[in-house]
Amino acid sequence: MLALALTAELEGVTDLKPTDTADSPYYYTFKVQCTSCREVHANWVGVNRHEMNEQSGSRGEANFVWKCKNCKRESTATIKAAPAVYEQNSPAKVKNIIDIDCRGLEFTDFRADGEWEAKGVESGTKFSGIDLSEGEWFDYDEKAGEEVSIKDIKWSTRRA
Repeated sequence: MLALALTAELEGVTDLKPTDTADSPYYYTFKVQCTSCREVHANWVGVNRHEMNEQSGSRGEANFVWKCKNCKRESTATIKAAPAVYEQNSPAKVKNIIDIDCRGLEFTDFRADGEWEAKGVESGTKFSGIDLSEGEWFDYDEKAGEEVSIKDIKWSTRRA
């Protein structure tokens, strides 16, 4: 089992999570590596937890099915549950956002494409459409009358 982990400095916001519903799925974007031959796929790949793909030889389904161009082995990955929320902590703590059952592949790098959401710590203001692709985000919470931010974002993949 592999986990996508996040560490970030949240100022004035909490409960950060990807916007990920059946109607508006989040595509988790990774670099993928074959665990057999260690070949790293040249392109980034997107994995959607709401979409199932058939494995060849009718061996079931997975969110992501990939055949290594180098050794020709078929590998799969399935996201086990809805994403966890990242709460504001001081100091920032590492938190697993999603757990992925990987068979024959590993996800090595993550890119935060897509939209995230959070809420104001004091005000409860909902922030949506948050873009973390630049590694930081800044906004203003009208109800609280203060600037809010997400900074020092660090992604990692680790054994769950």
